[in-house]
Amino acid sequence: MKLTLKIWRQSGPNDKGRMETYPVNDVSEDMSFLEMLDVLNDDLVRQGKDPIAFDHDCREGICGSCSLFINGEAHGPGRMITTCQLHMRKFKDGDTIHVEPWRAGAFPVIKDLAVDRGAFDRIQAAGGFVSVNTSGNLVDGNAVPIPKDDADKAFDAATCIGCGACVATCVNSSAMLFVAAKVSQFALLPQGRPEAERRVLAMVEQMDKEGFGNCSNTGACEVECPKGISLEHIARMNREYLVASVTKE
Repeated sequence: MKLTLKIWRQSGPNDKGRMETYPVNDVSEDMSFLEMLDVLNDDLVRQGKDPIAFDHDCREGICGSCSLFINGEAHGPGRMITTCQLHMRKFKDGDTIHVEPWRAGAFPVIKDLAVDRGAFDRIQAAGGFVSVNTSGNLVDGNAVPIPKDDADKAFDAATCIGCGACVATCVNSSAMLFVAAKVSQFALLPQGRPEAERRVLAMVEQMDKEGFGNCSNTGACEVECPKGISLEHIARMNREYLVASVTKE
């Protein structure tokens, strides 16, 4: 396939940025989108030009690094996949493809298509953990009975990979789906209940500090989430937050 790529180039956080056009030839339909960018970067390096910066790591749909906005969609066309799982067979010979970074004030551009998602790490650090003493006589996790339905819902929430597609897709750049998944992951399990009230208050407070927008229930985040995180988790987080706000000392 021959493609025309229009890619966002930005030398650094303070650069204004602009779209640049790159023709790419001999693209196999079996390539992943990231492999196609690798080919383009190899050509740019051979020409003595600056390669395009973009995030990538596991390339197995697990790490959540590959954060690209492709033709106006987070992770491009296709549902329940990340950019590294997007193959070029989704496009046609002669297509023009627009590639941009996540657009959100809380995700500043580092360079080109790479953005700083440290805000997610700080939200997670604010309370997204279980304070179990792992030294000495650790109790076997399987010794605590958990209803199957609760375990399944907690597992579904835990599949959030923190890619930020929910933020990039939301018209308000809201991080509610991400935070709700992390809150639900522990709120549904007995191991997470001791700190549940402190956790939801701290994580929501940190989310607001990072500058994410509010949720307006458009549901776009759920549609574009590569792991299918449900809006039900936002409802659960709101309930947890309400109870914690009323009962806090």
